[in-house]
Amino acid sequence: MQVIEKAFGYITRTHEDQLQVLVFEQNSVGAGIQVPKGTVEEGETPLDAVKREMLEETGLTTLVVQALIAQDYFNHPSGVLQKRYFYHLTSDETRDAWQHQPTGLNEGDLIFSFYWISAEQDAQLAKGHGDYLYRLLAKVRN
Repeated sequence: MQVIEKAFGYITRTHEDQLQVLVFEQNSVGAGIQVPKGTVEEGETPLDAVKREMLEETGLTTLVVQALIAQDYFNHPSGVLQKRYFYHLTSDETRDAWQHQPTGLNEGDLIFSFYWISAEQDAQLAKGHGDYLYRLLAKVRN
């Protein structure tokens, strides 16, 4: 069975003393709310892939990789087995929402609408995208 490697980015910022995570919706039906992610290309490490994919998908240029927070195998609904790498990245982005046209292959007609969430309950993420979000948002809130 072929395994496809995917690098996911949980991009966070602190806004008004609250940790927020970047999510997006795209202009195609049924994609759901997602976190930025992409395929690890041949000859590329997962770390290199997450750096490249976050720039391609978000347009953000000042991201800092903090840590690999999880890796696993996931049976994607398409039938493909994915080896997933979830990274925590931080941003100093001040915009609360924006749109970006991703620059990766086969994404020419897509437009991503980005915004921030502060709790897992703020958005129902696409299957598999929120699997490790609790590791970032589990901090005690005042």
